[in-house]
Amino acid sequence: MPIITVENLAKSFRVSATEPGFLNTFKHFFKRKYRLVEAVKPLSFSIDPGEIVGFLGPNGAGKTTTLKMLTGLIHPSAGKVAVADHIPFRRQKPFLRQITLVMGNKQQLIWDLPALESFRINGAIYDIPDPELKSRVDELAAMLALDKQLTQPVRKLSLGERMKCELLASLLHRPAVLFLDEPTLGLDVNAQTAVRTFLREYNKKYNATILLTSHYMADITALCKRVLLIHQGRLFYDGALAAIIDRFAPYREVKLDFTADVAKESLAIFGEVESAEGRSASLIIRREALTQTVEKLLATFPIADLTIADPPIESIIGDLFKEGVVK
Repeated sequence: MPIITVENLAKSFRVSATEPGFLNTFKHFFKRKYRLVEAVKPLSFSIDPGEIVGFLGPNGAGKTTTLKMLTGLIHPSAGKVAVADHIPFRRQKPFLRQITLVMGNKQQLIWDLPALESFRINGAIYDIPDPELKSRVDELAAMLALDKQLTQPVRKLSLGERMKCELLASLLHRPAVLFLDEPTLGLDVNAQTAVRTFLREYNKKYNATILLTSHYMADITALCKRVLLIHQGRLFYDGALAAIIDRFAPYREVKLDFTADVAKESLAIFGEVESAEGRSASLIIRREALTQTVEKLLATFPIADLTIADPPIESIIGDLFKEGVVK
């Protein structure tokens, strides 16, 4: 049975509408006009226990609004949603014990106190006995490679160390569902890798369900086999990440290094010549013709090296967002 079920979930906001200019502002003060903004249009999906699913979309697409509805922070305008057999917006204690929400641009740790003090507060909130709290802190700290950082004031920690402590604090009650909104925002490459490794290990150890939003495609490709794509509040793709390349990138890039100069014109019959200069060239070739074309290239030209690559996943998904539709 799915642990997250969403049926025609939607959210609209009533916002004040005024035109520029002093006179219009003055009129608006006495007679307000409003317009309806559809932040999230009806969307439906389900997620099984233990899945790690990427939730992708450009800024303003409705990702954070959706996460807030799934965690019960805002009430949906329409539709149904169930998370761990609970209706989120009721905010019942059993539900809150099953979930956590981590936002890369928000923090729960107390700035001037060591992280351990914030952990003790969280332990009291979730009624975790002191011996059990210590055991959980030690376990998660080991997984996150945290030690002396826990006894230092939070303000003295690096951004990566603070993010690790935020994750630790959010997981002390061992939630079944993790909602992660840009958890690696602003982190350096090493810190991003450490967070990804931890999330992968945590998911494997506790079979935790993770819904992850991130603008770093490395987060998605490292953790998620399945992705949801949202554009202008509408879900337009739900499926395997690998299938996006197969379905929406019908070409491969073939880079060639020759032992002698090769004329650009002689390469044109093998595919689209993206670049050709001296002893190097790059061709764009359709997937279905790739094997046959490579064989002909090897038989025709003095090739020293040959590399075949998919288009960057960022480029493929970026093009899908521009179109906002899956044909």
